[in-house]
Amino acid sequence: MNFRSLLPLLLLPIVLPAFLGGCATAPRTAGTGPQVAVMLVKVKKQKKPERIVIELREDAAPATVANFKQLAGRHYYDGMRFHRLFPHQLVQTGDPKSRLWVAVSVLQKVGLDLGDNDRAGTGGPGYTLPAEIHLKLEKGSVATARLPDAINPTRASNGSQFFACLEPMSQLNGQYTVFGRVIEGLEVLDAISTLPVNSNDFPLDKIVIQSIRVE
Repeated sequence: MNFRSLLPLLLLPIVLPAFLGGCATAPRTAGTGPQVAVMLVKVKKQKKPERIVIELREDAAPATVANFKQLAGRHYYDGMRFHRLFPHQLVQTGDPKSRLWVAVSVLQKVGLDLGDNDRAGTGGPGYTLPAEIHLKLEKGSVATARLPDAINPTRASNGSQFFACLEPMSQLNGQYTVFGRVIEGLEVLDAISTLPVNSNDFPLDKIVIQSIRVE
């Protein structure tokens, strides 16, 4: 698999292993405990959005979780697209530039194929966050994206982009800030990861975050 499309916002510096297992998760039960973020995702022309629930790990990444909650609270993520898919491995979203793909798609329909010129995967809120690297990248982990070590030696996180692991990624432990865990809907993200993509691993089908709300 070619991961060139993750530059300059490098997410995975090495080739990932093959898929190791299924992705079904147990639904969340009511009760006290860590806060959760409920993400509603519309795939293609679905009328009913898919539901993804992320348990937030404020104990391990307090600044990152606080920032995520603040962005979600002002509807920052609403309307963004998933902009990188790697089958059965990970899905990535959180780039405001992904909204521009609507215009790119229109241009493509009239014969202007921008190909590798799209910039989805390079945007953010205009700031980074200090690294809070404490948790392992396990199946279901939710972590922030970041620039590569060569230009980001402190491993500071992008202010808004994040990815969900669909398999354990032990080879990347100690390199990314993990701030949550998918506790419901991981099988949905796994199915999304297999949809067709272009040469930049950007999905050809429209996969949009309808909303993220913290409960």
